[in-house]
Amino acid sequence: MRKHEVVVVGAGLAGQRAALAAVEAGCDVAIVSKLHPLRSHSGAAQGGINAAVGAEDSVDTHTYDTVKGSDYLGDQDAIEFFCRAAGPTVVEMEHFGTIFSRAPDGSLARRAFGGAGFPRTIYAADRTGLALLQGLWERLGTERFTLYEEWELTRVVARDGRVQGVIALDRRRGEFEGIAAKAVVLATGPAGRIYGRTTNAHSCTGDGLAAAYAAGAFLKDMEFVQFHPTALLESGILITEGARGEGGYLRNATGDRFMSKYAPHVLELASRDVVSRAIVTEVSEGRGFPGPYGGYVHLELMHLGREKVESRLQEICDYCRHFAGIDPVTEAIPVYPAQHYMMGGIGTNIHGATNVAGLFAAGEAACVSIHGANRLGGNSLLETLVFGKEAGIAAAAAARSASAPELGTAEVEAATAPFRSWSSRSDGEDPSLLRTEMQQTMDRYVGIYRTENDLLEGLKRIRALQKRFERVRVVDRAKVYNLNLTDAIETGHMLDLAEVIVVGAYARLESRGAHWRVDYPKRDDAHWMRHTLAQRGPEGPTLSYAGVAYTRWEPKERVY
Repeated sequence: MRKHEVVVVGAGLAGQRAALAAVEAGCDVAIVSKLHPLRSHSGAAQGGINAAVGAEDSVDTHTYDTVKGSDYLGDQDAIEFFCRAAGPTVVEMEHFGTIFSRAPDGSLARRAFGGAGFPRTIYAADRTGLALLQGLWERLGTERFTLYEEWELTRVVARDGRVQGVIALDRRRGEFEGIAAKAVVLATGPAGRIYGRTTNAHSCTGDGLAAAYAAGAFLKDMEFVQFHPTALLESGILITEGARGEGGYLRNATGDRFMSKYAPHVLELASRDVVSRAIVTEVSEGRGFPGPYGGYVHLELMHLGREKVESRLQEICDYCRHFAGIDPVTEAIPVYPAQHYMMGGIGTNIHGATNVAGLFAAGEAACVSIHGANRLGGNSLLETLVFGKEAGIAAAAAARSASAPELGTAEVEAATAPFRSWSSRSDGEDPSLLRTEMQQTMDRYVGIYRTENDLLEGLKRIRALQKRFERVRVVDRAKVYNLNLTDAIETGHMLDLAEVIVVGAYARLESRGAHWRVDYPKRDDAHWMRHTLAQRGPEGPTLSYAGVAYTRWEPKERVY
């Protein structure tokens, strides 16, 4: 049996930062990753990382913007901790080798992002996530830990309320193995592939969230799903908020710069939920451009000039030219919202600890909660680093005081028997078809605008798919890189999470941030200023609620 003191699952920014902190604390650390670390989804983050680093800005302003952006559902003590750590974190990452873009005077260049009262988003052109990932990977150094690359998480093993380790599938050998650990950090990133139209990579299947849920951890605020306003129409590829931060305009088919109706003070730089709803409203009311993939609006960069567009939005230029046949220097970009981020996740405190002893989480897989009902652009990269570090420090401390974990071969065999049985069936359900039907259901019934009838229908369909999944069949008998098997494992994870999202959305009888109930169009602070906690029960998710932490800012109407 493989054994380590701390096992980090996920090798993006949150996972690497957690591993670095645990290594520096003197622990024997392993990283389990389904991808090579530099292919992690953190590298897809384009626009930048927020920090109040100039004399004109302040930590208090960053904190207030984040509280307001969360539609007052963010825990203010956690947000204050987060924003205070922002400046030192950016400086640390620069010292680790991240090459940020510079202003003419040599200072860190900053751009405006939606929902921010000051341009505080520091960037590396439009490849900020990749720049941070490369700098952190070099700092971590492969000789300082054990890497299990292309291993798929299947289970977190917990006994008597304490973590004992994880079980994962080594894709290269086709073998399930247990890795015993005194502490486990889940940093597996998003679960966006629950939806069909998403900016997330195909690897973003919520493995850590589903494993934590199965192990008894709370999932928090899962009904809050962020849709990014500007994704390429056909492919769903992200067009960074930095494009609007650099001065891009949104226009409808009548030529109107329509955000003046929805956010007259900040226009295209309103928060993401506001801009997404505005685009959907323009299209649904007949003012969008018609197309074979549905209605859309235009994002215009032409007025910015070739030098600015090609120097500051290099990756966007490449995406538009290669995937849409459009040159954004001279042509408008067709865009429509796509699922982008999960505000919810594994419930943790600011040190990454969950309700299961020895289990920690960080990054998009976790919910601290700093984003509340809506995340501001530029805060997610910062979140991975701030709370990845905290989770790594806390996991190392927990490992030093924990007794030896107990994870035996018989336990691994019993836990993985259902997966092996999928290959023995002569007939059954195709996991790829179940996944497609799940994605279509979530797109149709659990999108930007929600109603009771739609959510009930969505829940009915998701539970029918879960029932069908009990008869899932893996046709491919190969052991090496059996993608049919990994597809089935991931589909099971996503069906569990989809149910939690729909149940939470159906129960929350208000509109707040990214959760917009057409039948309950007002925010209801008297009844719903609280976090949703979902724990796995015999009949599905069991919901409970927890209060929101306040420090200085009382809730008020959120306008831009």
